[in-house]
Amino acid sequence: MPDNPAWRITLPHSAAAVPLARALVRTALTDADAPADGDTAELLTAELVANAVEHTPARGPIELVVELLANGCQVEVHDGDPGPPGELSSWPDHARPDPWQEHGRGLLLIRTLSAACGHRRTPHGKAVWFTLPSRRFHPADA
Repeated sequence: MPDNPAWRITLPHSAAAVPLARALVRTALTDADAPADGDTAELLTAELVANAVEHTPARGPIELVVELLANGCQVEVHDGDPGPPGELSSWPDHARPDPWQEHGRGLLLIRTLSAACGHRRTPHGKAVWFTLPSRRFHPADA
């Protein structure tokens, strides 16, 4: 088994990408008995994929990469737009969206629930990513 097993799938640039991405993350973490919180991974993955579908031009497919790490997992969503994700790059640290608005909270969720997150340029656009720490149950924590 490789040091960091990874799953990679190309998703359509449509709303159908979100449930496909959730299913891949759930399957990858379950099949590998990964220590990361699968529910949080699914939620944050859905946010990243939905953002890629909604906020990037349809310049080809979206790619999802799930990598298991020794201390959790990392999820990346690649799209064809080289510009940074607007919500992450433009918010001052003190800014918060209106919690009653339907849009604008996805990247705040990712920043709040992940161990780390960010974005980087790729040869074909950008990758937006997050990591989740290991969450193994310890009887002493009960």
